[in-house]
Amino acid sequence: MSKESPKKHPSAFDEFGFKSTVDSLLQEIRLLYTLDGIPWVIGYSGGKDSTAIVQLVWMALQGLPPEQRRKKVFVISTDTWVESPIVSGWVRQSLVRLRQAALQQKLPLEPHLLEPILKDSFWVNLIGKGYPAPRNQFRWCTERLKIRPANEFIKRVVQESGEAILVLGTRKAESAKRHGTMNKHGANRVRERLTPNSNLPNSLIFTPIEDWSNDDVWVFLMQLSNQWGHSHNDLLTMYRGATADGECPLVVDTSTPSCGSSRFGCWICTLVDRDRSMEAMIQNDEEKEWMLPLLNIRNMMDPRVADGKEDDRHRREWRRMSGAVNVMDRVIDGVRYVDTVPGPYTKKWRETWLTMLLEAQQEIRKFGPPAVRDIELIRDEELHEIRRIWVNDKCEFDDSLPRIYEKVTGTPFKAQRDDGVTLGGMEWNLLEKSCNGNEMRFELITRLLSVEREYSGMGSRRGLYDALKKCLDIAGFESKDEAIEEATERRGLREGKLRPGRNAMVTAK
Repeated sequence: MSKESPKKHPSAFDEFGFKSTVDSLLQEIRLLYTLDGIPWVIGYSGGKDSTAIVQLVWMALQGLPPEQRRKKVFVISTDTWVESPIVSGWVRQSLVRLRQAALQQKLPLEPHLLEPILKDSFWVNLIGKGYPAPRNQFRWCTERLKIRPANEFIKRVVQESGEAILVLGTRKAESAKRHGTMNKHGANRVRERLTPNSNLPNSLIFTPIEDWSNDDVWVFLMQLSNQWGHSHNDLLTMYRGATADGECPLVVDTSTPSCGSSRFGCWICTLVDRDRSMEAMIQNDEEKEWMLPLLNIRNMMDPRVADGKEDDRHRREWRRMSGAVNVMDRVIDGVRYVDTVPGPYTKKWRETWLTMLLEAQQEIRKFGPPAVRDIELIRDEELHEIRRIWVNDKCEFDDSLPRIYEKVTGTPFKAQRDDGVTLGGMEWNLLEKSCNGNEMRFELITRLLSVEREYSGMGSRRGLYDALKKCLDIAGFESKDEAIEEATERRGLREGKLRPGRNAMVTAK
C-alpha cells in the first residue's frame, strides 16, 4: 500500500501573500503600540517563535517616527541555570547584540536576563532538599524557575506604570491543548487581540502570530534578515541539529515539513519521556559529544521504567520531608495491604546526584571544546546552600559535601563562613554503628545533637522545648514499622474505613 502524500496545511500568507500579510500585521502592532502609554514586555526564549515576535516588534518600531517611540519595550528571557548550554549561550549572545543594536538604532527595546532566586534553584531543591525529579504529578520546577522570575519582573512594571502588555509568541498550532486554551481566553478579550492575563492583575496579553503555523514562522524568518545581527541561518542550523533525522529543511511551502517539533529547554528535564533534542545534537554533530554526560545524568534521573510507569521508590525516603507519613491502602490481586507514598531522595541518592553532576562538570571542562571549558553546571552559591540544608535542616552533621567536592575536583571546598559544625564523618559513622542498624534511633540522636548544637551558644533557650518535641514527633519511634503502624491505626485502615487506593496524610506521632 503506497504512502499518502503529506497533507497541505493552510498558510497565514495564502490569502493576501507574504508581504501584504506581514505589512498588515506590522501596521496593527504600530497601532496598538501608539494607542496608549502602557509598556510592553516581550517573552524571549531565543527560539523561532519568540525571535519572530521580537523581529516583528522591531520592524514595527522602525516604521514609526522617533517622536512616537515613546514607551519602552522590555525583552525578557529567563535563565533557569539548567538550560541547554547550547541554547543558553545562544540567548545570552543574542541579548547582548540586541541591546547594542537597539541603542545604535535608537529603539526603546531593553533586554533583561532573569534568573531564579537561590532557594528556588533546581539543584538546591533536588540535591539539597531532596525533591524528586519533576514529573507531571509533581511539576515543581516550572513555577520556581520560569514563572516566578518573569512574574516578579512584570509585577514591577505594573507597579511603576499601572499596567503592562505581554507580547508572546504562543500559537494555536503548537498543540491541541494550546489551541483550546487560547480560544477559551480569546472569548474574554477586552479589545482586539488583547486578552486579560488571569495570573497577573492589570496585565494584558498580545499574541501577534497566534494563527501562524510552524512553517509560517520559518518562512517569515528566512525571508527577512535578523534586525539585531543574530543570524536566522544559525538558528535554523541549531534546530536542524536538534531533530532526530538531522533534517530541518529550508521551508519554501506548506508541504515541506518544518523542524518546529524540536524541543529546547532544560537539559535535565524529566517531564518528557526522552530528550530527543539533546540525543539528536550528540548524534548529528561530533563536536557536541561533550553533552553525553548531561544526557546520561538526565536519563538516570528519569523516574520512568520500561513500561512507562514511575518507579524510583528505592531512591526516596518513606516519609515526607516534614516527617509526616503518607499511608495508602492498596488492594492488588485481592490482597489488601498498607503502603507508604515516598518522600524526598535519601541521603545516599542526594550525594550520588551531586557526585555525578560534579564529575560531568569536570569531564566537560577537561575534554569539551574551548567554548565550554568554563561550564558551570552547578554554581558555588548553590553548593553553599545545599551544604547548609544538609547540615542544618537535615541534621547531617557528617558534612559530606566538602569531602565529595574535593574528591571529585581535587581542590578543597571553600567555605563561606564558619557553619559551627563540631562533629564530622568519623563521629557520624561511629554513631551509626552504635545504633546497630536501627534507622529511627539513629535519626533521633542526630536530630537531638543538631538541636543541642543550635542552642548551645544561645543566651536564651526560647523554643528549645518545641524543637525537642519536633524531634520526637518525627523520629520518636523504635522502628519504621512502628511509625507506619501508628499512622495506619490513626486512619482506620485496619478496620477498612478507608477506600483502597485513597491517600491519607498523617503525622507519625
